[in-house]
Amino acid sequence: MNTLALPLDLHALEKLRAEELEEARSIQAEMLPAESLHAGPVTISHEFKPIAAVGGDFLDYFQLMDGTFGIYLCDVSGKGLPAALYAALSVGTLRGVHKTGTSPSEALATFNRRLLMRGMPRRHAAIQYAVFDPRSRDLRIASAGMPGPFHLCADGCRPLELSGIPPRLFPDTRYETLTVRLSPGDSVLFCTDGITDAFARNEEQFGVERLQELCSNKRHLSPAELLSKIFSAVEEFSRGREQHDDMAAALFFYSG
Repeated sequence: MNTLALPLDLHALEKLRAEELEEARSIQAEMLPAESLHAGPVTISHEFKPIAAVGGDFLDYFQLMDGTFGIYLCDVSGKGLPAALYAALSVGTLRGVHKTGTSPSEALATFNRRLLMRGMPRRHAAIQYAVFDPRSRDLRIASAGMPGPFHLCADGCRPLELSGIPPRLFPDTRYETLTVRLSPGDSVLFCTDGITDAFARNEEQFGVERLQELCSNKRHLSPAELLSKIFSAVEEFSRGREQHDDMAAALFFYSG
């Protein structure tokens, strides 16, 4: 009887773990935007694909009380449930900062200070935060350890030059704000490095140049359609090769 009890207990534990992971997945899904944002000249869409039931990437976008639009994208170190838990902590911390009207650079500096007050060894969260003012057409972006973002315009797709140390490494870190004036028809792609760092079976990386070419050729598509093309292209490129990073992206479109 004892020999039969162990497999039954293991089965029950596995079932419980699967149920808990499914609940965690549902909770994480609730933390993401429910749908695309459409407000005046602005459309923002997103796509998210964790490699496990839950992941360490997160994003959000919203319209602020003063008529501006905010968007952020974050990539937490690690994978799976531990990364998802730290992502939840980071989301809660950031949501107490980003809707105060603070500039992107100051928002990241405050985010950095607040994370430093929490002792979480071996964890950090690379992040980008941007605010768009439709009156001036200025998109202000601050970055901390993230690739891109990428500006899609009539001239093609170019990475925007931003630097910044990931939060929770140094207490007095300062972040720069880059301002880009958008023209009607312009888009800005925010994405985590799970997209550019995806590997093919021959160990080749998807890479920034391949992403730029795809965005340039398909920039006429709607935000949701272009994101779908990007994720499909990465999945096709990496078919047959196990991936080790979550993928998340948001596309900001200004119609003018």
